Order: sequence, then C-alpha cells, then structure tokens
Amino acid sequence: MGELIPIVAIIFGCGIPMVALWTKHKTKIAEMQVHTTAQHTAERAAQYASQVKELEDRVRVLERIVTDRGYDIATQIEALRDQQKVEESSGVQLNVQRKEKA
Repeated sequence: MGELIPIVAIIFGCGIPMVALWTKHKTKIAEMQVHTTAQHTAERAAQYASQVKELEDRVRVLERIVTDRGYDIATQIEALRDQQKVEESSGVQLNVQRKEKA
C-alpha cells in the first residue's frame, strides 16, 4: 500500500492543474455564449423597436385621416369595393380619382 502513495500524488499533482484549465476553458466558453446571446437579443430588440415605430407612424396617419379630414370612411370603402367589382368583371382597370373636400 505504501507504493500507491507516490502514484496517487503524481495523479493528483497532474490532475489538479488539468481540471483548473478545463474549468477556465468552460467558463470562457460560457461567457462567449452569454455575450453572443446578449448581442443577438439586442439586435432583435432593435428590429422590434423599428417595426413598432413603423406601425405607430401608420396608425398616426390613419388617425389623422379619420379625424382631420372628416372623411366618410364607409362610403369610400364601398366605392372602392364597387370599383374593384367593376374592374374584375370587365377586365378594364378604372382610374377614378375623387375630389377631396377642403
């Protein structure tokens, strides 16, 4: 049993630094993954913010159309539907322009 002590000492002497290197490597890999994930998340957040901004702008325009100009939206929608039905049935595209009320 006394001859095992030097062997065990050599194994532990070499094993401890190897475990330390392996742990350091795993920590570095985990940090890189966190950085990559954070970067990807930031890019996605910027894309979503851009899309939200575009949608907000579109809603603002629609609100302005409805409130500022006093349009009769239902009448205009029906007129466009009627125009589309005529174009589909005749095969001729109508270029009807409406006068806007000032």
